Amino acid sequence: MDLSLNNDFHQRLPSVETTLSHMTEVLYRTQTDNKPIPGFDPNRDDAQYYRIQQGIDCDEVYPGIYIGDAITAKNKKYLKMLGITHILNAAEGKRFGFVNTDKNYYADTTIKYLGLPLADLCTTDISKYFNTAAAFIDEAVSTGGKIFVHCVMGMSRSATCVLAYLMIKKGMQSIDALQTVRKNRYIKPNFGFLRQLAELDNQLQRQCL
Repeated sequence: MDLSLNNDFHQRLPSVETTLSHMTEVLYRTQTDNKPIPGFDPNRDDAQYYRIQQGIDCDEVYPGIYIGDAITAKNKKYLKMLGITHILNAAEGKRFGFVNTDKNYYADTTIKYLGLPLADLCTTDISKYFNTAAAFIDEAVSTGGKIFVHCVMGMSRSATCVLAYLMIKKGMQSIDALQTVRKNRYIKPNFGFLRQLAELDNQLQRQCL
């Protein structure tokens, strides 16, 4: 065996490979802060104002990036109030476990829409959409807009897309991205998605060497 080639191979590998166990440990160790719902004044003491907030599930997890659930994604009045310019539906579809919206749903708004037909299963290959999702999120943020990223509950598919964006476009390592988002919203990507994010992390680290 050519030892020089073998050494070169090891030099191309990250010093520490990111694994599923690393991701899982960080996920469960990171506590989520209790924050007011974006767009509302937490100091306003008004019963009707409070009732309006009851159907809203939304958190700003990074400047200009919001994650929420399907019900909030359909609340066009709230999205307008928040100043949302882009919507990423990470669960587009008509079956159970999906969100039945498309670009026509937002046709009466100025919102730009992208739908990804992802099932929240460990076997789903979400990685093939990493670059697509990252580019769309980056388009919103880099132009001064605001993006609402959602799936059904805003915990797994949507969170994974935002994590991929932070890694691909912001140069964050997976652990840092996971901590950033988890501190601002209770997220819980399934193990298959976490594994694919770990693989993305290792791939990005190799490209930097």
